[in-house]
Amino acid sequence: MSAMRRQARLPSPLRGEAEGGAGGTAARALGLVLLLAGACPLPAAAQVRGVELRTPRAFGYFQGDLVQVQAEIRTDPGFSLQRPSLPKPGPVTYWLDLRDVRMEESRAADGSRVIRLRLTYQNFYVALDARTLEVPGFPVTVESADANGATTAVAQVPAWKIGVSPLREVQPERRDDPAEYLRPDGRALRLDPQPALASAAGFLALAALALVLLAYDRAWWIFRGRRGRPFAQALKALRRAKRRSQGEPLYREALLALHRGLDATDGRRVLADDLPDFLGRHPAFREQASGLQTFFSASRLAFFGRDTAGAGTMLPLPEAEALLRRLGAVERSA
Repeated sequence: MSAMRRQARLPSPLRGEAEGGAGGTAARALGLVLLLAGACPLPAAAQVRGVELRTPRAFGYFQGDLVQVQAEIRTDPGFSLQRPSLPKPGPVTYWLDLRDVRMEESRAADGSRVIRLRLTYQNFYVALDARTLEVPGFPVTVESADANGATTAVAQVPAWKIGVSPLREVQPERRDDPAEYLRPDGRALRLDPQPALASAAGFLALAALALVLLAYDRAWWIFRGRRGRPFAQALKALRRAKRRSQGEPLYREALLALHRGLDATDGRRVLADDLPDFLGRHPAFREQASGLQTFFSASRLAFFGRDTAGAGTMLPLPEAEALLRRLGAVERSA
């Protein structure tokens, strides 16, 4: 009983230790563990080092103005921004739209990763007086991937404020004539149209000259009957014949067109035996010698052998037209 009385007369802290020696030791150990855990920094806090906003100005925005802002996010090395976490262009609030988002990444001198977000907003607030509005912030996600897995962290871009101004006074000075409320039209410089007209006329003349030269080269319009392009005229004659005849008559017209082109080029009748002399007088056509020999053989078979079908087998109509087209190209280049 005396021992119990002495224990009852102990001060309250000592009495608690005496009553629960083992339980108090466990409580102190648990508190020490919690204290050490709270003192240790969390990994996410070290991943995102800071977020900084920069704007050209924070006031003086009117309805319809574009608002530029740059958000600079600094992270530990190895982290990059997850593009799907970026805000999507579109309405942000009833008075503000996000028009464009651009991202740049670089490395700072201390080795940290710098992510710059260039955001373009458009203000649609109809202000009746000068006031300050808050642009909402948004979170983005950064990620670091390695062989052991991926680590992510969230960087919060904070909200910021802009000052908007009205386009006109709420109660302007009273005027008798309503037209006096309008600003006068600005004066525009009077432009002299003469230099532009002179340039247009010069370019038009050059275009007309180029068209005339092209018509001369292609034997168009008034140059259709000019001398020096017999094969071009023969090709046009063949195209006209294709519109009015077909079959064997058309094939004979093609052979005659080739004969006329050769005769007009040489200034005399050119027969099969005259082909070597013709190529000697006109060396530009030597590359077409084999085609001309086939043509003369087919012509002899069609006109003297009266075997148009056999001639067509030897030199079909498409090949005869192609030969005439190649001769015309040589004629133009020569």
